[in-house]
Amino acid sequence: MRIDVVTIFPAYLDALRLSLVGRAIESGVLALGVHDLRGWTTDRHHTVDDAPLGGGAGMVMRPDVWGRALEDVLALGIDHCVREGAGEGRTVLAIPTPSGVPLDQRRVEDLAAADHLVIACGRYEGIDARVAEHYAGRVEVLEYSIGDYVLNGGEAAALVLVEAVARLLPGVVGNPESLAEESHGAAGLLEYPVYTRPARWRGHDVPEVLLSGHHANIARWRRDRALERTARRRPDMVAALTADQLEPGDRGALARLGLAATPAGPRPLHVRPALSSDAAALAELAAETFPLACPPNMPAEDVAAFVAVNLSPERFREYLADDDRYLVLVAELGGILAGYTLAVLPRAADEPPHAPDVAAVVSARPVAELSKIYVRATAHGSGISQALMDATLAALSGRTVQGRPLAAVWLGTNARNRRARAFYARSGWEHAGSRRFTVGGRVEDDAVYVRPLVESGS
Repeated sequence: MRIDVVTIFPAYLDALRLSLVGRAIESGVLALGVHDLRGWTTDRHHTVDDAPLGGGAGMVMRPDVWGRALEDVLALGIDHCVREGAGEGRTVLAIPTPSGVPLDQRRVEDLAAADHLVIACGRYEGIDARVAEHYAGRVEVLEYSIGDYVLNGGEAAALVLVEAVARLLPGVVGNPESLAEESHGAAGLLEYPVYTRPARWRGHDVPEVLLSGHHANIARWRRDRALERTARRRPDMVAALTADQLEPGDRGALARLGLAATPAGPRPLHVRPALSSDAAALAELAAETFPLACPPNMPAEDVAAFVAVNLSPERFREYLADDDRYLVLVAELGGILAGYTLAVLPRAADEPPHAPDVAAVVSARPVAELSKIYVRATAHGSGISQALMDATLAALSGRTVQGRPLAAVWLGTNARNRRARAFYARSGWEHAGSRRFTVGGRVEDDAVYVRPLVESGS
């Protein structure tokens, strides 16, 4: 690749001879030319600017001077491409300007595939607009900006562009994998925080997972931190992620950030306590989601009978009116209820759980039951279940019964519901045993899971 920079301050670009870019030039990976625009002037004062037509402050760089310079520099590029066997190649004229399109990693990656890049560094009020208009008919023209601020000239922006492009050329960066993991790469995320030795410095320890040698856990930790950092610093980047850019393990991390992984990308998710006004919507949601957890051969009339008795609007109003006994949380996605949980608290601190096998895992009491955790089928795989689970456990961790904190939570799910059982196992629930559960006139086997909230015996 060949890059030519035209400027009235050639010494400004001396920094390009340093570090990785300098080595790329020395090795021949990159051919760099820096040219003084004043070399193409024709008067004894080497004038490159004139007053703006139509009036106004400042000076404008002359198109005739720039035209002569660009003709010669573009010819250098054609000669280079021919020698490299690329014909006339692909040439891009890049003009730094505050009014240009933002320079991002996607544009840099595209420019790195060009054969010849010419950067025209303007000064004063900029370059006469006819220069870009004229050369747009001959080569690609990119007017670009490196940020929403104004500099005295385009040289600093030229340095940025050359370094950003050069580091993507084959052989410039020693470890190509670092290009894939860094900020603004194909993953669409900011880079995770990085650490080195010593493992302890001024009272700050390196995260233990990085010292574990467990590569899968380290990769997951880094990915989670990248998601968190991007959501905090650049929420626009998280909102722009596509479903193809998300990994299966991202759902939990996004849920903890208040986001759901939808087919359209991450979207804001709101988990809150249910209100009495939600009763009808909760009943509608329950009627839709409860059958999803039932065995496929369960008679529809049995399912309907259970819903009518336990999940009607009237029953939800009863649940919501008795907040000492019930905790109901809902998840809203786009203003619509997408899922809910219903937890049942004991009336007394020593009330035994309805599933005897729970005692084999946790002997302390009181113990609550997570009776329902359901999400619409269209939202499965979005992380909403995890968000509801986390919020429910957090809320129950702060509840007491007769002055004693809840020791644990248990739940039962149909033993044949493999999807639900896998979810609970991934979420840290311990399989404790089984119980019998009646739906309509049918008796089903439930698998029982337990999640301690406090240390046993406390």
